[in-house]
Amino acid sequence: MYSAVERLLKYVKFNTKSDENTRVTPSTKGQLVLGEELKKELEELGLKDVSLDKNGYIMATLPKNVDKEVKTIGFIAHMDTSPDMTADNVKPQVVENYDGKDIILNQKENIILSPSDFPEITRYIGKTLITTDGTTLLGADDKAGVSEIMAAIEYLVKNPQIPHGTIKVGFTPDEEIGEGADHFDVEKFGAELAYTVDGGEIGELEYENFNAATAKIHIKGRNVHPGTAKNKMISSMHIANEFINLIPNNERPEYTEGYEGFYHLISISGEVEESNLAFIVRDFDRDNFEKRKKLIISIGEFINQKYGDKLVEVNIKDQYYNMKEKVEPVKYIVDIAYKAMEQVDVTPKVSPIRGGTDGARLSFMGLPTPNLFTGGHNFHGKYEFIPTFAMEKAVDVILKIIEIYVKDEI
Repeated sequence: MYSAVERLLKYVKFNTKSDENTRVTPSTKGQLVLGEELKKELEELGLKDVSLDKNGYIMATLPKNVDKEVKTIGFIAHMDTSPDMTADNVKPQVVENYDGKDIILNQKENIILSPSDFPEITRYIGKTLITTDGTTLLGADDKAGVSEIMAAIEYLVKNPQIPHGTIKVGFTPDEEIGEGADHFDVEKFGAELAYTVDGGEIGELEYENFNAATAKIHIKGRNVHPGTAKNKMISSMHIANEFINLIPNNERPEYTEGYEGFYHLISISGEVEESNLAFIVRDFDRDNFEKRKKLIISIGEFINQKYGDKLVEVNIKDQYYNMKEKVEPVKYIVDIAYKAMEQVDVTPKVSPIRGGTDGARLSFMGLPTPNLFTGGHNFHGKYEFIPTFAMEKAVDVILKIIEIYVKDEI
């Protein structure tokens, strides 16, 4: 059998970086390439109803092998990696028996994964780690989740004496750009409930996430030769700077934690004549979320009133909402995951997701979907790493969840 670790080392070499600018699904062709590979592997394992549709969604079924009613459960992960960092030519490095010291990711570029910057790494002294080579991300978000689901399914296939209900497998594109559930066919998937395997460090169990929106601000200026610009020129870049300064400075991501929301400026571009800003807006509380969006709109209105012209245009688009609203009525699915972790010697860490998963939107589409850990750290960048034992434990948790449902331990 292929372990989750072996699968991860294989899958990360597929460039599946998503791109919000293409406006197609999947947003990049590399996701279909990995999709074809996963489809082939699922077929080789003998799963039923294996499909890869034109939008890059993979679905498959492992039929039940018990003569009793068992809930049909799904396990879901996403194939794409973040646009924040290149995923071209990923070269994972395996660090065995980590000694607690600096890890040189790239000697030529002097890129070092250091406990002084990332103290959590010292929790894995003596363990095997998978890191980047310092020039790309790793892609454990979420190819670790894909690998762990595949490894668990293969284990069940190769050990048919283990009782299980009907298991649904789903792999999605474009989660990293907020579009992972756009074309997910919940009815076709056929699960009563599901789990995404898309979390971070070992033990994470999440059923709360941010309410999320994007805010795009277009600012018009007026360009005049600087020698004769007095009382004529309007620099869109200075207005953009004014707009940014009206956002509460202490409510940026780098100053928030836990249940605190934020405004995050993710891009800025401009010239005198025209500038553009893009923010993401996040909050766990729905009322506070609405207030944050209203603040951005009011800043635009204030600047337009100040300059006596419609220089600022604000466009806000909701992305997803807090899944807690949909999961709490069936909270036993979280309790089962909690019990599964305890039974495989993993300490559950129930915490809010300071981000989102496909499960957030799927929960609002009628498929309650809390989130399980993958074991990874420092996603979306060159300092990303994952302990191999955490991946193995993630597989154990998936298998234990399946066992608990068969035993009716609800």
